[in-house]
Amino acid sequence: MKHYSIIFLLPVFLFLYSCNSNLQKGTSKKPNIILISTDDLGWSDIGCYGSEGQTPNLDKLGEGGMRFTAFHNTSKCFPSRACLLTGVYAQQSNYHKGFNTPLTNAVTLGEVLRTAGYITLWSGKHHGLENPITRGFDRYYGLKEGACNHFNPGIQRPGEGVPARKGRNGIKNKRAWCIDSVMYTPYTPKEKDFYTTDYFTNYALDWLEEYKNEENPFFLYLAYTAPHDPLMAWPEDIAKYNGKYDEGYEIIRKARYKKQLEMGLIDEKYKLSNATYTNWNDLDDSIRIAETKKMEVYAAMIDRLDQNIGRVLSKLKELEKDENTLIIFVSDNGASAEMVRLGDDYGEIGTMTLWSSLGKNWANVGNTPFRYYKNFSYEGGINTPLIAYWPGKIQANTFSEFPGHFIDLMATFVDITNADYPEVFNNKEITPMQGQSLLPVFMGENPVRKKPIFWEWQDGSAVYYESYKLVKEGFDKPWDLYNIGLDPTETNNLAKQNPEKVKELEKLFSDWEASLPEF
Repeated sequence: MKHYSIIFLLPVFLFLYSCNSNLQKGTSKKPNIILISTDDLGWSDIGCYGSEGQTPNLDKLGEGGMRFTAFHNTSKCFPSRACLLTGVYAQQSNYHKGFNTPLTNAVTLGEVLRTAGYITLWSGKHHGLENPITRGFDRYYGLKEGACNHFNPGIQRPGEGVPARKGRNGIKNKRAWCIDSVMYTPYTPKEKDFYTTDYFTNYALDWLEEYKNEENPFFLYLAYTAPHDPLMAWPEDIAKYNGKYDEGYEIIRKARYKKQLEMGLIDEKYKLSNATYTNWNDLDDSIRIAETKKMEVYAAMIDRLDQNIGRVLSKLKELEKDENTLIIFVSDNGASAEMVRLGDDYGEIGTMTLWSSLGKNWANVGNTPFRYYKNFSYEGGINTPLIAYWPGKIQANTFSEFPGHFIDLMATFVDITNADYPEVFNNKEITPMQGQSLLPVFMGENPVRKKPIFWEWQDGSAVYYESYKLVKEGFDKPWDLYNIGLDPTETNNLAKQNPEKVKELEKLFSDWEASLPEF
């Protein structure tokens, strides 16, 4: 009987060995990879992380894959995207203070994945100096800058109002846009149906069609600008949310928290942090109307984002590539409390002629159950929803508390594809990868975080190590200390009762700072 059992189990052993061999040695079975990043999306702003909004496609990915509860960005757009792109801290690639320099002593995901035979595609936001075509990507379409008018990034078109837009150095309309090797400043689309989220997807789908018969796998970096301000959305999407937010901040925030608990995303140790929004009933009627409208438009932007992700999923299925594609979804920082108002004062919230922002009250709701917002090193600024979806590899409807960071994505993709991460590239010394591969986490293991994680942006600083996090906002402020393993929403400051742990983590942080290159 034992001999018969071995014979019957042999095909299973061979299959498992083949799967492992494909991952380790890099055969033609290498997965396609799609990395989707969003901009200023709060932790609870999609359905499978607690939102009341309509995000069926992201919910499908979340429920069909793994959702992370302790994964992190840098709290700010361009350093986050630099970490994601390079696998090193922004302070190590010269992207910690601004984005008007080349990525230094670093290689990109495109440059690395090319060594494993990948077709490298990037559609969407860069927020950097260099055209991605010069940094390892076969195709690029999108905004090279940080933010733009969603309906028209350029100048006024005949028969339309003046598009609200930011200026830089006193000059408007200079938001650089690239289509492959050609750069436009400004970029004024001819298409009257132009909307950033839709067109980033259009180009991505065109490429998937163009390369559908290629034997080599593809890496698609789909870097959306939604729901970063300006708050702009199609009227039909806004209409879906008419009246949805009339009850105000508190009711929506508590409903999200309740949903997060019920779905098993979080448990009771995630205490709902103290609210920072204004009492809804204390607002004037006109302000409540404007606040309601802003949230309706914001939700519509996320709705349209989800619709476009659905288009990508449909294309994968059409091309029969859906079973061998790893999809990662993240946000580059927490929901934003920044306020910008530009354009026609008579423009309506949600339209091309008015640049308006979400503001800190709704941002507090967006980051449920965490504290603070974008630009802060507390969890509301740095904790990103992360969905990992990989049919047949990642178990459906699972959750991970692994403490991760954007620097981990490079290490993960190198691990999966067997790509070569260089010590020297283009005659320049390259900073070693700083992250830890997530592949064991994807496979259901429970690895320990081997090294500390560091944050430093503007006035915010933090270090995480072995469940403890040291954080402050302001260089002259005292450190807060939290046991994140027991108190992930940072409600119980342990600094006074555990000064030795403060000293230990503070030294880790100062040693890290001292190790950073001078640019």
